Amino acid sequence: MTSRSRKEAGGYYTPERIAATLVRWVVRDETDRLLDPSCGDGRFICRHRTSIGVEREAAAASAARERAPRALVHEGDFFAWAASTGERFECAAGNPPFIRYQTFRGEVRARAMRLCASLGAVFSGLASSWAPFLVAAAGLLKPGGRLAFVVPAEIGHATYAAPLLDYLSARFDVVHIVAVREKLFPELSEDCWLLYAEGFGGSTSELRLSALDRFEPSPRPPRQAACIAVNEWREVWNRRLRPYLLPEAVRQSYRTVAAHPESTRFGGVASIGIGYVSGANRFFHLRPSEADAWQIPSAFLHPTVRNSRALPPRQLTRRSIARWRRSDDPMMLLRLGKLAELPASVRRYLNTEEGRLARESFKCRTRNPWYSVPDVRVPDFFLTYMSGVAPSLVRNLAAATCTNTVHGVRLRDRSAARRIVTAWHTPFVRLSCEIEGHPLGGGVLKLEPGEATRIVFPPPGLPAALPNRKVEAALRTMRAWRHCDDSR
Repeated sequence: MTSRSRKEAGGYYTPERIAATLVRWVVRDETDRLLDPSCGDGRFICRHRTSIGVEREAAAASAARERAPRALVHEGDFFAWAASTGERFECAAGNPPFIRYQTFRGEVRARAMRLCASLGAVFSGLASSWAPFLVAAAGLLKPGGRLAFVVPAEIGHATYAAPLLDYLSARFDVVHIVAVREKLFPELSEDCWLLYAEGFGGSTSELRLSALDRFEPSPRPPRQAACIAVNEWREVWNRRLRPYLLPEAVRQSYRTVAAHPESTRFGGVASIGIGYVSGANRFFHLRPSEADAWQIPSAFLHPTVRNSRALPPRQLTRRSIARWRRSDDPMMLLRLGKLAELPASVRRYLNTEEGRLARESFKCRTRNPWYSVPDVRVPDFFLTYMSGVAPSLVRNLAAATCTNTVHGVRLRDRSAARRIVTAWHTPFVRLSCEIEGHPLGGGVLKLEPGEATRIVFPPPGLPAALPNRKVEAALRTMRAWRHCDDSR
């Protein structure tokens, strides 16, 4: 498969030693029937003589038949097959396709969601394909059945993955997540973990989590595992497993600080949201020289932060804006509001060929008037959306606005500004960003607005309950798990 088609199909094939290990985990007897719901080229089903695979891609299905001549390979959509088959299996294993919600759509998605809902798992519109694959595969197991799958590390933090863990814990005696820090697929930015469950038809009140530095083949899932109460996972850690990569003492101290009456969550003193979406950045962001050439009045131009790379380390000042002007950066937003009467120079700019192309873009043609960019606000701070070593919080002293590549922070409590600025670079708040945010891949930490609202600012002096050396060790641990080099 080409890299493009592999990405679209979610088809990155599993290293042989991982496939062999997962099959060993689930097959207990030579008479067991093994299911792989997305068998690819057959590297799971070739390891057990009584296997059935389902594969949508014709070329891959043909390769699977050649590799596993004793297996039965169905070519087609797994969800359609699963909804109609009467077959049941002792075990299932595989590496389901990881197709994000943007491309996991249409009738295949609708069919998958209907099937999962009938089995008792309701996913949000943001669910990627792999989670419904696991639910549908589990629904084809016999009582006592087992499954073992490669899963994205998103299972440790993604909101859309929570219904899967809810479903599994309500239907299996054991649910075991094996987190592996070393990349299972070195060519991908996406990290992958392993998921094992056994005892279909039962239930459990705890999740098991094993955190390994690297994968090693084994006949059974790791014996060493933290036992996580499902209620604690749901209620204390917001349905996230990533905090359990830290020692229990650190987690408990973090909870103690977060619960202190003088501690503050970021969302308690500020509203945090993405910046505006112009719909046509090249058209709406003008260089000073362009604005002068078109004679656009300064009243219709507003300085803007186009991306986080443009931000200085701690504060954006009018000197920063002046520097952008001297560099002739495209840093002026054409801000027209809903004005019906516009200067002739502005009308001439709107009627250029670029303007005609801009008004046909989706965002522009669905708003009235098309040239009125909505949600243009002047925040008190800018917060980086995606960051390397740590997120940046930059005070907005230049009255600039920002695009949706940066978060805008607007304080509800002005008296909190000094405390936030003072605490932002402390190890505890850095650790809070790691716990409440999530890795995006490639060493990047991503903070969605809802995640940013949960960042904890402790009262001065309280973190003595959690010494800085322990906080810094925990910080190194979390950064290591997202493959970030924090020595920079």
